Amino acid sequence: MTMSDDDILAPRKPRSGERSRDNFQDSFQGTFKGTARGPIIDQDGREIRPETLEQGFQEFRFEFGQGSPFGNLTREQRIARIEAIAKLLDVAFILPGTNIRYGIDGLIGLIPVVGDIITTAISLWLVREARALGAPWYITARMLGNVAVDGVVGMVPFAGDAFDVMFRANMRNVRLLRRWLDKQPRI
Repeated sequence: MTMSDDDILAPRKPRSGERSRDNFQDSFQGTFKGTARGPIIDQDGREIRPETLEQGFQEFRFEFGQGSPFGNLTREQRIARIEAIAKLLDVAFILPGTNIRYGIDGLIGLIPVVGDIITTAISLWLVREARALGAPWYITARMLGNVAVDGVVGMVPFAGDAFDVMFRANMRNVRLLRRWLDKQPRI
């Protein structure tokens, strides 16, 4: 069915049994005014009262600068997050046909200078998280040393990326942190 020029320029009148676009919009807006035909059900199967929909998103807001953006995590959750990020950075993938593991640190590091700065910043954030967990200065200093070696050698094109894949500074840092945590008494 092709449309004539008149149909394109002038709005089409609804055929019998069809609702016009205006009628549809009126009925859609009426849904939020409490004139819905049936109950409004949320994703958990509870009925929503129409007057709560009138409020809309008035109560929905973000409060930046208030607490941690990741919420209040327990010590074990923070440790699990550090380990997950370290695995993603260093050993997330396997090179097909070999047993060589690499992560996004090696991939992002292929971007000259900027890639190494990004991965070094993420590694420094992991060290900061370890310090927030209570790691002493000597553990933190060794972790910073691993990040520094990884960052400096990683700046060398291609050879630095191969070094990133083999050195795995983040996994070394997680091992250091885990060994220190295992020696601590449980509270």
